[in-house]
Amino acid sequence: MMTDSPWGILSGIRPVKIAMKQINCGMGDDEVIDFFKTEYSVCEDKARLALDIAKVEKPIIDNMNSNGISLYVGIPFCPTRCLYCSFVTNGIFRSKTLIPQYLDCLMREIEYTAEIVKENGQIIESVYIGGGTPTTLEAFQLEMLIKKLFESFDLSHIKEFTVEAGRPDTINEDKLKVIKSFDIERISINPQSMNEETLKIIGRNHTPRQIVEAYELARKCGIKTINMDVIAGLPGETFPMFQKTINEVEALAPENTTVHTMSIKRSSRLNELLDEYDLTKGEEVAKMVDFARNTLREKGKHPYYLYRQKNMLGNLENIGYSTVGTESLYNIFIMEEVQTIVALGCGGVTKTVDRETDRIERIFNVKEPKDYIERIDEMLLRKDFLRNGR
Repeated sequence: MMTDSPWGILSGIRPVKIAMKQINCGMGDDEVIDFFKTEYSVCEDKARLALDIAKVEKPIIDNMNSNGISLYVGIPFCPTRCLYCSFVTNGIFRSKTLIPQYLDCLMREIEYTAEIVKENGQIIESVYIGGGTPTTLEAFQLEMLIKKLFESFDLSHIKEFTVEAGRPDTINEDKLKVIKSFDIERISINPQSMNEETLKIIGRNHTPRQIVEAYELARKCGIKTINMDVIAGLPGETFPMFQKTINEVEALAPENTTVHTMSIKRSSRLNELLDEYDLTKGEEVAKMVDFARNTLREKGKHPYYLYRQKNMLGNLENIGYSTVGTESLYNIFIMEEVQTIVALGCGGVTKTVDRETDRIERIFNVKEPKDYIERIDEMLLRKDFLRNGR
């Protein structure tokens, strides 16, 4: 079947899983690439990309603890809601009064879930505090949350702990010192663009200079591994503007760079106001993505995880790049669905993975903080599904 899409007729969001399956079945590199081309009409470049990422991920997945799990902790608050965002996030000025109650309920869910994990004898390999923007919390609130995680769960076996500090205007020295005090060495600082006019369009209340200042402050506070997210195809952006973003981000030398392709999400403000914005053409976005890939390769980074979404410009993909040895385990585990992820907080989706039967079960928490607070007892009872021998 002929198709103009670089990913052919492939509609799934996890093409690397297909490559991994073929590798595990004994296929060689050329056979895997031919499989993608023949079965899905995927172009050779994307087939090789999926294969290369699978080969990076395989030793990491093979090295997982057979009884290992990961934790996700959701903080659904942001300074503002970005134009393209579909996550359930609450602007801090409107919902600040909910934060203390939300954290009280989150502490209860942490305690309740920790007892189940302990009963199950599971080993926690990675922890990811995401959102939203976790650094929207005050320093004392962030400290209280992280301390509660260490007190409730046995985190003596963790290989990785990440705090998403995505919005530069939420980062200060006190918060970074809290993170560092728990020996947490991974954070994300997500500029999305280094063009001031674009930041205004997408609803960010910070400047490119503040991005640089936040990065430099994180280094000063001893943060070892930093990820930075950028988006190819933001409204109104041209190829030279995207080049500027990549070049300025890479001049800072973060260990990880994630290159997202603009996706028109159903519940985003962008989708509601689509006629008001100039969307980048698919060919231009493909040019941006190729530029990023070539530049990051020159900087010594390799692609290590990939996923796709609906309504992506150019029908492309999101790719995480890293220097060797700094790959995010959590990103690999969740994208390839190879390990149980226990999610805490509103909007969290727990996924239990049985690798022997290839069975995945999901436990959903409610999406709105107000609902989470009012229905916390129900959220706790839903976690009973995790109990072994249920």
